[in-house]
Amino acid sequence: MTAPDFSQARWHKSSRSNGGGSACVMVAHVPTATGVADSKLGENSPVLPFSSTTWTSFLDAIKSDRLDG
Repeated sequence: MTAPDFSQARWHKSSRSNGGGSACVMVAHVPTATGVADSKLGENSPVLPFSSTTWTSFLDAIKSDRLDG
């Protein structure tokens, strides 16, 4: 399996990231995956890739409050 290429991806900082700098998450979508990275590390952040199916399941779980807080 080839790793998704996020080099040209357009990253978006989460609106839920706090202003104190301790929880800054960025998300980017490419044709084969969705990536999550730490905005505090900028371009040096490792990217955690998720398949489209996994990402959609994650969002559905959040929206339906199925995750423990």
